[in-house]
Amino acid sequence: MSSLIPSSFFISPPINSSFSSSISKHTPLLSSFSSSPLSLRFPLKTLRSSCSRCSSIRYRRRRRRRRSGLCGDRVLVRAFQKTDEATVTVPNMTITPAIKISDRKLLAKNHTILTAVPDTIITTSASSAGPVEGVFLGAVFDENNSRHVTALGTLKDVRFMACFRFKLWWMAQRMGDSGKDVPLETQFLLVESRDGDDEVTSLYTVFLPLIEGPFRACLQGNAEDELELCLESGDVETKASSFTHALFVMAGTDPFATITSAIKAVKSHLKTFRQRHEKNLPGIVDYFGWCTWDAFYQEVTQEGVEAGLASLTAGGVPPKFVIIDDGWQLTGGDSDDKQPPPLQRLTGIKENQKFQKKDDPSVGIKNIVSIAKEKYGLKYVYVWHAITGYWGGVRPGVEEMKEYGSAMKYPMVSKGVLENEPVWKNDAMAIQGLGLVNPKRAFKFFSDMHSYLAEKGIDGVKVDVQCILETLGGGLGGRVELTRQYHQALDASVSRNFPDNGCIACMSHNTDALYCSKQTAIVRASDDFYPCEPISHTIHIACVAYNSVFLGEFMQPDWDMFHSQHPAAEYHGSARAISGGPLYVSDAPGKHNFELLKKLVLPDGSILRARLPGRPTRDCLFNDPARDGVSLLKIWNMNKYTGVLGVYNCQGAAWNTRERINTFHQTGTDALTSHIRGQDVHLIAEAATDPESWTGDSAVYSHRNNQLVTLPHKAALPVSLKVLEYEVFTVTPIKVLAPGVNFAPLGLIHMFNAGGAIQGLKYEVIHGKSGSVGKVEVQVKGCGVFGAYSFVKPRKATVGSNEVEFTYDSESGLVTLSLDQMPDEIQKFHIVEIEL
Repeated sequence: MSSLIPSSFFISPPINSSFSSSISKHTPLLSSFSSSPLSLRFPLKTLRSSCSRCSSIRYRRRRRRRRSGLCGDRVLVRAFQKTDEATVTVPNMTITPAIKISDRKLLAKNHTILTAVPDTIITTSASSAGPVEGVFLGAVFDENNSRHVTALGTLKDVRFMACFRFKLWWMAQRMGDSGKDVPLETQFLLVESRDGDDEVTSLYTVFLPLIEGPFRACLQGNAEDELELCLESGDVETKASSFTHALFVMAGTDPFATITSAIKAVKSHLKTFRQRHEKNLPGIVDYFGWCTWDAFYQEVTQEGVEAGLASLTAGGVPPKFVIIDDGWQLTGGDSDDKQPPPLQRLTGIKENQKFQKKDDPSVGIKNIVSIAKEKYGLKYVYVWHAITGYWGGVRPGVEEMKEYGSAMKYPMVSKGVLENEPVWKNDAMAIQGLGLVNPKRAFKFFSDMHSYLAEKGIDGVKVDVQCILETLGGGLGGRVELTRQYHQALDASVSRNFPDNGCIACMSHNTDALYCSKQTAIVRASDDFYPCEPISHTIHIACVAYNSVFLGEFMQPDWDMFHSQHPAAEYHGSARAISGGPLYVSDAPGKHNFELLKKLVLPDGSILRARLPGRPTRDCLFNDPARDGVSLLKIWNMNKYTGVLGVYNCQGAAWNTRERINTFHQTGTDALTSHIRGQDVHLIAEAATDPESWTGDSAVYSHRNNQLVTLPHKAALPVSLKVLEYEVFTVTPIKVLAPGVNFAPLGLIHMFNAGGAIQGLKYEVIHGKSGSVGKVEVQVKGCGVFGAYSFVKPRKATVGSNEVEFTYDSESGLVTLSLDQMPDEIQKFHIVEIEL
């Protein structure tokens, strides 16, 4: 498979033998060592001895460091506060890491995270994964087995946020303060510990349960407040007893940077996946789209697809991509017996009769693709399929499908998933089984289907039901091996057939898949949008935000479709606008709220997409905005020159740990109040044109209230919201051009993500005989009302070469002017100049 992405991207260099000998020559205490990680301690004064070949020495007492270039290679020396010992770090060799086990305690930079750590827990330095201060944890067991559970230590007196699987397919968030609160199937754990009450002293420790060989790890808690490590192969014949790299732990003072660094270290170790920023995002992320699912479910037809496209286009919000969801494939059941209804299985790789042209069936699905692109101007058409072909897999014995070697398999769900989702035992897949394509023929299966679709003009696929693979590994080397084979095949086929990297991962929230994802760049962030389930809407917003903390390191999270004509439409729509991911609806034809959609979509079908995955603000990471009755959820994201901050009341419903379903619960008050600050946008300084001179003051514009305020550095603005209410704020660093001359562009203020319209920004001060003049040039994408903050009334405003009228509110400093039309295709942006 020549199209497979290479399995190795980052390779740590081996220890240089000449480096080894030169160190031993100049530092006798290092006279012998192997390439394996080890720790050495020796008096600091030994390292202070002079060497003719070394020009400097680096050591650190607390935060002070010096460098030593022993023989041209770097050696770090650290002196610690309570000992006259030092630490040396050389390639592939770590001594006294920031994360360590001492006196049966897991210490992270002198913060105690776990106590009563068992002797069976072993540590392995992460130095071979790059220059990081993390550690791998493992365990040794008495006998070989396909499933192991061991305590890691006692977790108490901290705050944590866990991403755990409450269903086989999906994760959700859970907060707590001790081990007993950690749910089964936890795949990501972020722990906050403090020296005092001040957030500045907080340390954030990341726990990442990993893949080791054919085993996949997860975390869980028990009634004794112990944090446990669970390791499973998913195959009774695939056994082991010793693990060295089952869990990675890293700590830092910036939670988001620490998570990214931890994932990077794991990537360097596993060499089986790539991070989000290393992948090519498909073009759909920058356009508005429509999905057929909630409009038609499996009854979708090509006539229905055209009706939906026509309806949206006529309203002035033309979709530029469509996802033809479940309902286009050739499927059939095993028998005509309707009790119970037979599970449908794939019987062919082509489209069913609904998507064939009546007068020329050979045209197939190309007919609706041509209509979409040629008549309605769509850029992309995607279709849905399961990773196993269909919900029931590929039907064995079908003549056209024999070459794929499908065989019946019955899912074996892991204990943790089954306890979280007990209804799985009655699922049709569990009872009727699934036709699994021979993993050695998975590439041919995918490529045959995808090449046929690509020939018909299809640009990408939404690949669903992905977590089912973990249940089918029995007799095939286990869950990890089966998942790896299928994902390598899928990546190779997508690479060969869809050059825009057209693939969306769905129902895929297991680490088996995440840690082998090299190509797929979009992942559905949570369980579905359920238009007819009132309990689901607040849960959905909280879920996508917290899941994105973890998922966003691997792919761009997709916060799912929604209905524009719905009681919670603005609640959902505003969140999609700041998510950084795809933006699409699943409206039935003729059922649209165009006023809402025009806050999301420009007249050409493009959107103002934020640059990163939307995530909870730092001060919300460990609050529980769905359950605690007091917290609002704040979500931050970045544009080029502004930040965006969404605030949501998500209280009143959550996943119930006892009943194992989503339930309503009583909220304590009608409206909740929180506060926002400019610095809630975590990387807001990066939006300043000159970050080093920025004072920290921001202009903040509220979308719903249409109000502009200026917030000095660390000042706060109160926000009060009822359940299912929201507010979106555009946050822009204020530029001081001269004393009393302050400015901050906001963007297209009638759009949810107003600042996403600003594509270029330049400040200039011109000094003349009559005084100084400040000039601001802003490149603006789209059309509508452009807004900005100015401390003084502008002298004039121009768009292109034309001077235009503007309004100025002296009380707030809000400047507005109208951009009536889209910029031409060649220029792409309006050039707005403000003279101050």
